[in-house]
Amino acid sequence: MNFELTEEHFAVQEAARDFAQKELKPGVIERDSKMIYALEQIKMMGDLGFMGMMVSPEYGGGGMDTISYCLAMEEISKIDNSCSVAMSVNNSLVCWGLETFGSEDQKQKYLTKLAVGEWIGAFCLSEPEAGSDATSQQTTAIDMGDHYLLNGTKNWITNGGTSKIHLVIAQTDREKGHRGINAFIVETDWDGVGIGAKEDKLGIRSSDTHTIMYTDVKVPKENRIGEDGFGFKFAMRVLTGGRIGIASQAVGIAAGAYELAVAYSHDRAAFGKPINQHQAIAFKLADMATEIDAARMMVHRAAWMKDEKMDYTMSAAMAKVFASEVAMKHTVEAVQIHGGYGFVKEYHVERLMRDAKITQIYEGTSEIQRVVISREIIKKGNLYAPILGAAVKV
Repeated sequence: MNFELTEEHFAVQEAARDFAQKELKPGVIERDSKMIYALEQIKMMGDLGFMGMMVSPEYGGGGMDTISYCLAMEEISKIDNSCSVAMSVNNSLVCWGLETFGSEDQKQKYLTKLAVGEWIGAFCLSEPEAGSDATSQQTTAIDMGDHYLLNGTKNWITNGGTSKIHLVIAQTDREKGHRGINAFIVETDWDGVGIGAKEDKLGIRSSDTHTIMYTDVKVPKENRIGEDGFGFKFAMRVLTGGRIGIASQAVGIAAGAYELAVAYSHDRAAFGKPINQHQAIAFKLADMATEIDAARMMVHRAAWMKDEKMDYTMSAAMAKVFASEVAMKHTVEAVQIHGGYGFVKEYHVERLMRDAKITQIYEGTSEIQRVVISREIIKKGNLYAPILGAAVKV
């Protein structure tokens, strides 16, 4: 693996940083406090190519590698994680899922709009009684011959109120267990699609998070993704890639808090000198820098393995669990370094601390990541097998 970033990588990183600082930062505190969806800013992200970065230019995307996507996610996540999670879902779950597993007709009809940000998508897996246990789907899609009849409820859906399409995971044949699950493309203006109230959350407060209700929604047969019974595998494959996006978000949250802590510790004086000259603060900064860099390297390794068509299941899970815990740990430390100022909204770090928590929960909790990692260890018996072994197409 070459650790050197290319000129294109630096250009993407600079563009994302410039956008985040100039367009996202000015109103981020108000949007967070009042739960204001960043409609204008997310439209700008689409215009700049951030909503379909890895999609082939054939379908209107940027055709970039996963490293580029991670760099952009990190910069945007330093400032506004309600925007970065919208970006992550559209890129990692919706666009990648459709481009990798969708039919050509589905790509032409939907992916071309999603890749340029004309439309935004949502991924609908979680339910009131089916979160980590994704096999316990209660949403049903009954085969009616020329269409499926969709009924059920999905919750915690990012982009739920503004998306034009949902990728919905539903049970078609309960007797077949996970092999009876399918994935469907559902247009949100179809009859029977209901949008619940926006969730009032601890963090990512301006993110468009809703419960979605489906009541006798007629889904054409051509809107099923893949062969019959492919839905559970589709969801798991898509979420594996999505973990890289959320791990990048976690790195961005931690790095954003670290940068604020460094700046504050330089300007704030106590006992006659800047507080970063006191060992208690200096060592905190040292630990933050070390662990954030380690998390970033894990994320980039998983991204590199994905681009190299290697099995990145374990690397993505490792990156996600480690980066999310680093984000939680070091946003708390950033608040501590700021002292009383860290407890007020003006200084940004309290928001980053609140945002950090969700990275340990969505797209697979830290507990689920450890299940994934342990299963891969038992199966492969060698931590480095995914890297040293022959690359396998996934």
